[in-house]
This record gives sequence, C-alpha cells and structure tokens, in this order.
Amino acid sequence: MDESRETGAAGGARRAGPALPTLMLVLTVVTGLVEAVSLLALGPVFTAMQTGNVLFLAFGTARAGELPALPSAVSLVAFVVGVACGARMELTEEVRGRRWFVYGLAVEAGLILLAAGLGWGLAPHYGSPTHRHLIVTAVLSLAMGMRTLTIMRSKVPGVPTTLVTRSMTAFLGGSTLGPGDAAYGSATWVRRGLSIVAMFLGGLVGALLVGAGWTVGWLLLPPAVIVVAVGLTAYLGHVALHTLPPSAPGRERPG
Repeated sequence: MDESRETGAAGGARRAGPALPTLMLVLTVVTGLVEAVSLLALGPVFTAMQTGNVLFLAFGTARAGELPALPSAVSLVAFVVGVACGARMELTEEVRGRRWFVYGLAVEAGLILLAAGLGWGLAPHYGSPTHRHLIVTAVLSLAMGMRTLTIMRSKVPGVPTTLVTRSMTAFLGGSTLGPGDAAYGSATWVRRGLSIVAMFLGGLVGALLVGAGWTVGWLLLPPAVIVVAVGLTAYLGHVALHTLPPSAPGRERPG
C-alpha cells in the first residue's frame, strides 16, 4: 500500500500530514508510562492492553499463579465503559462539527489528572491492591478506553498507540523476512518500528520512576502533561480529524 492510498484511507481528515503520526508516537510513549504504573504500582493489571487483563482474569479465576482476578475485572469493565462513553461523546462532537481528536485527548488528560489526584501520596503496591489502587486503576482504564477509540477512529497506519503486537508482526512482515502490507522502507513500515521503540521507552521510563520510589500521583503527572501537550499541539496545528463526512446528516454547521 503506497502513501497516497494510506492518506486516502484516513478520509482526507488530517491537514498536518507528517505531524499526526508523530503525535501518535508520543501517545504510544504515554501508553508505556501508564502501563508501567498500572502493572508495577497498581496491579498486576493493565489499563490499555486488555488482552493481558483477559488472561489475568482467567488465571485469577482459576486461582493459578497467585494472580488476583478483581483488578483485571475492574479494569475490563472500566475500559468498556470508556469505549462506550467515548463513542457517544465522539458522535455528539462530530455532529456539532468539532474536532473529536482534540476533544478526546482533553478528556483523556483530565481523567489521568483525576487518577493522579486520587492516587496522591499513594505508595506503589504490587499484588493485592487496596481500594484506592483499584479506584485509580478504574479511572486510568476509563481513559485508555476512550484513547483506544480516539486512535481507532483516526485511522493512522502503523501507530495504534495502545499495543505493539500487530505493529511488530506487520513490521517484520514488511521487512526482508517476508512480504507484508507495508513495504520495507515505506513510511508506514518505519512508523511501525518506531511505535515499538516508543512503547519500550515509555515502559522503561515508567519502570525506572516506580523503582525510584515515586508515589502513584507523581507517576501519573508526566503522562497527563504529555497528553495535554499533544492535544494543544493538535489544536494549534489545526489537526482536523472527523469521523463523519461533511455531507452526513446533522454534520453540517448551522448557517
């Protein structure tokens, strides 16, 4: 798939072509940070990578590996609520002609800041989380559910921001190891490789901060600030992402 077709796949929705994939890579770093906090300081639990939670829930239900089932269940439910709320708000904002991408990031940043406030002074704890740990986990999963919907609707090839398995597979498939849907050396192929690196860097920094003894509140401030910065960059750069076409019913601005 060449770049002209990839641009078309996004529906011609973005004006700042090269800037948007860069913003997505930054958001991938944020995911690594948040998952490091959730897994190492709140869990064991994931807030964005729900495949892990499904397995943790299965293991916990079977009482295998000393993994508690409750944190994963809380995260899964909150993530589903986040996706549902995000879909509803997205539709509302789209009908009003607003840029859902920027609005979605603003809500995500607010939720992460809320989680930071709820976790202020809370010591990292791995295994058998307290009620406060579970509440912070729920808020983060809510934010990540909304983020996943936001990124899915943006349709930027190669940077899903919340997982790397597919990116890694497609990256290797497009390399000399075999044919893939993005040819070796193409922009999408490069972005997939960078998304893997971005997730690693986010997780590495998050793990180092947890190891340094930061409390949960402080751990969540950097990702919140980064999401705010990404949202402002998208707003000031006039990154316009719309799900509904201009001719869709209710999409027209009132005259």
